[in-house]
Amino acid sequence: MKPARHREVTFEPFEASSISNYEAKFKAAEEVASLAESGQVIGAGSGSTAFLAVRAIASRVRHGELHDIRLIPTSIESEYTIIGLGLVQADLAEVAPDWLFDGADEVDPDGNLIKGRGGALFREKLLFSSCQLRRVLIDPTKRVDRLGLNFPVPVEVVPRAASVAMAGLKGLGAGEVEIRTGSGKDGPVLTEEGNLLLDCRFDQIEEGLEDEINLITGVLDSGLFQNYSPEIIEA
Repeated sequence: MKPARHREVTFEPFEASSISNYEAKFKAAEEVASLAESGQVIGAGSGSTAFLAVRAIASRVRHGELHDIRLIPTSIESEYTIIGLGLVQADLAEVAPDWLFDGADEVDPDGNLIKGRGGALFREKLLFSSCQLRRVLIDPTKRVDRLGLNFPVPVEVVPRAASVAMAGLKGLGAGEVEIRTGSGKDGPVLTEEGNLLLDCRFDQIEEGLEDEINLITGVLDSGLFQNYSPEIIEA
């Protein structure tokens, strides 16, 4: 394998000044980057903490501490970050990751997660399902006593099936189900797969809800991650 050709960063989805809890996220990112070993294939998540981790890995490569590292992205955002930092990108269709790192919107005491504010939840779930060692990077604000306390559960649905899926989600106990709309564009947010996102508020998120949501016709996947037993890295 040819070594990565380093160049100027062409895409950075976050500026340091815009990242909340920057110091805590930076420490978590540095910790996860220190766990990378030469020759590994690593799943690279989305979000500000994951971005900092990719940047920290790239720094280790530039300083000769790592070689033959390949990263599998979970989103267009992470794809461009990997490319822009001169790292080698791998494809999940060709190789499975040795481990992955990603962020989370909420983490409960049992390690269950809500993810998907960035709209890449399907690719994130796909990567989570492809390996056993999952490292989730958080700052203390992401800890909750129960899921759904601060964020709704995002559910990705085929646009034509939105009304059917909304009815099905309400049947599972969702008190509120709303189509997510854009802040920088008119109309609904489209996921990277070209689907709609439904933000669902549940008073209680019971065991097995993730599987029940996925049985609804028209649902591609949800941002509810139950029973994946990730390693939580918190700074």
